[in-house]
Amino acid sequence: MGFFKDFFHKDQRADRRISDESQEPKQPSTRNLSNNIDYILNALKRTEDLKVRILKKGDAALLYIEPLVDQDKVQMNIFNPIEIGRVDSIHDIPSAKETTNLEEAVNSLLRGHAVYLEDENRRVSQFSVTSVFNRSVEEPANEKVVRGSHDGFVENIMVNINLVRKRIEHRDLKVKFFKVGKKTNTNVAILYMEGLADPEVVLKMEERLEAIDSDKVQSPGYVEEFVEDSAFSPFPQMLNTERPDRVVANLMEGRVALFSEGSPTSLIAPATFFMFYQAPDDYNTRWYTGTFVRLIRLASFLIAVGLPALYIAIVSFHFEVIPDDLITPVKSSINEIAYPPVVEALVMVIIIELIREAGIRLPSPVGQTIGIVGGLVIGDAVVRAGLISNIMVIVIALTAISSFVVPSNELSTTLRLLTFPLICLSATLGFVGLIFGFLFIAVHLTKLESFGVPYFAPVAPLRLKDLKDTFVRFPIFMMKNRPKDAHPMDYKAIGESREWKKNEQSKKS
Repeated sequence: MGFFKDFFHKDQRADRRISDESQEPKQPSTRNLSNNIDYILNALKRTEDLKVRILKKGDAALLYIEPLVDQDKVQMNIFNPIEIGRVDSIHDIPSAKETTNLEEAVNSLLRGHAVYLEDENRRVSQFSVTSVFNRSVEEPANEKVVRGSHDGFVENIMVNINLVRKRIEHRDLKVKFFKVGKKTNTNVAILYMEGLADPEVVLKMEERLEAIDSDKVQSPGYVEEFVEDSAFSPFPQMLNTERPDRVVANLMEGRVALFSEGSPTSLIAPATFFMFYQAPDDYNTRWYTGTFVRLIRLASFLIAVGLPALYIAIVSFHFEVIPDDLITPVKSSINEIAYPPVVEALVMVIIIELIREAGIRLPSPVGQTIGIVGGLVIGDAVVRAGLISNIMVIVIALTAISSFVVPSNELSTTLRLLTFPLICLSATLGFVGLIFGFLFIAVHLTKLESFGVPYFAPVAPLRLKDLKDTFVRFPIFMMKNRPKDAHPMDYKAIGESREWKKNEQSKKS
């Protein structure tokens, strides 16, 4: 009964969304050309980039917003059919969309359409002549791979959907469009595989998008904060990516992808913690190579979050755990420093963040130079000046490198933020504070959800079968079922694809 309840509930929500869209304001056009033009001019606040071309000696007019239209399209789609005699009137052009609602005409103008009006005629013809400036499809700078496709999303939502559809040539791929932002009217689309994605997850996504009540929504980052389960959690609950192959892989697991006009980033939900440590390279190389690299990434989580705190706890409270041969070098390194290790760590972490931020904001050649030279010069100078111990420089450098290993920039930022509270806990309580800090993170990850899906799955709750693509990456032909954390409607993904091996062995025997 629950399934049918959700099914009909979903239909009601969809019907309500459609009905809401149809309830836009209506202003019937009149047979007076001047009145119609005046209404449109007033509706657009008489903006000076709205052009009114008078035709037929004052009996007709063509209106368009000049920065939004392509003049070549205006000539080709509107005037050429008249000049070559294919039609007698602009109203008769097959590509024209007819209406008698001036509010609809105003919205069409804002989308880059041209509007044609005639005196003594209530018909309003709309033509798609939008000017399009597309960036070429190229590999995302922050998600490069060694093997695999080298194309990425761009700022045009239709191009992005095209890149996905080229990889999934199936009728079950479904696209739904939404308008969010009362002033910006940003075009947002969700993509999912009908019959594979969980209807409850799709319904939650639709409900949360419809609930957005904001004047402006400019990018997926805006949408993410409106729709995620726990907005105050430091961990991202939607995976963001600019790679079509990564979106396709998640769609085929039963997840939902969200695109926004004007942004090359796609959001994927529901997301789990271990998804952020998976990269396309894992599946484009041999399985044992992918497993080795993934284990290094997961180990980098512990290093990035806990290494400075561990070092502070050891030198401040638990000096006895250091091997005898290392006691003298460590002691001589920190003996001349005038302040405690916690101050050293905080100063160095802030310096690393300053260098990183400067490298991002400056032009590329200068930014790379600042990152390398700044790190070398500052690191060497603070050690020589006796302000920071050389071991602390090594610890912070390893921490920074480990945080950059994460394939997701959002999770990398989260790890760097978590370093600060763990440093403070270790400086206060030693190993006890460090353990409490990691326990708090583990409890938070266990309780966190993404669109009703446990964030720490398949570890909590534990599903042994889904561990084939978590800490390790089994051969693809062994991952026959889709992960349950995506709640797919069909768990079977791969059949007996290596039956030929048994047949060959039987022939040999």
